[in-house]
Amino acid sequence: MPTLPQSNTVSPRHRLEPARRAPKPGFRLDIEGLRAVAVLAVVAFHADLPGVGGGYVGVDVFFVISGFLITGILSREVIATGTIRLGHFYGARARRLLPAAATVGVATAVGSAVLLPPLQARSVIGDGIASALYVGNYRFALHGTDYLASDTPPSPFQHYWSLGVEEQFYLLWPR
Repeated sequence: MPTLPQSNTVSPRHRLEPARRAPKPGFRLDIEGLRAVAVLAVVAFHADLPGVGGGYVGVDVFFVISGFLITGILSREVIATGTIRLGHFYGARARRLLPAAATVGVATAVGSAVLLPPLQARSVIGDGIASALYVGNYRFALHGTDYLASDTPPSPFQHYWSLGVEEQFYLLWPR
């Protein structure tokens, strides 16, 4: 009986599945799932979906997750090294957060300067500067900004208030 030639290749009909990468050490699928639920809650709240109230609680969930994860990072470093290397800690936070925050911030500032009336654009640029310095929450509080007000247009930087709170937490917690 004739035999088929042996080959080390796989036919297009029988492709090998790529090997799945192992999750990064410390990666928690349960926390990522909780984070996804929090995102959906916030998005649903801002989309004014009927019957979906209280989505702002998603922000509280983000704060709890951040506190939990940062405390774990700091605890593991203290256990491993006996200290917290603040430069290393802040550098890691900057590498993680700054690229996306800066990209969105610059795009928002440029869009505001082009699309908004000059006086409103000037105020929004001030919000952008405060947000870039992670003190937007203080600026909004000093100006009496009501996050839920419907009688005035919100600043396109208004959502940065929570990043300000998170960064201020990063400054205080490791000490």
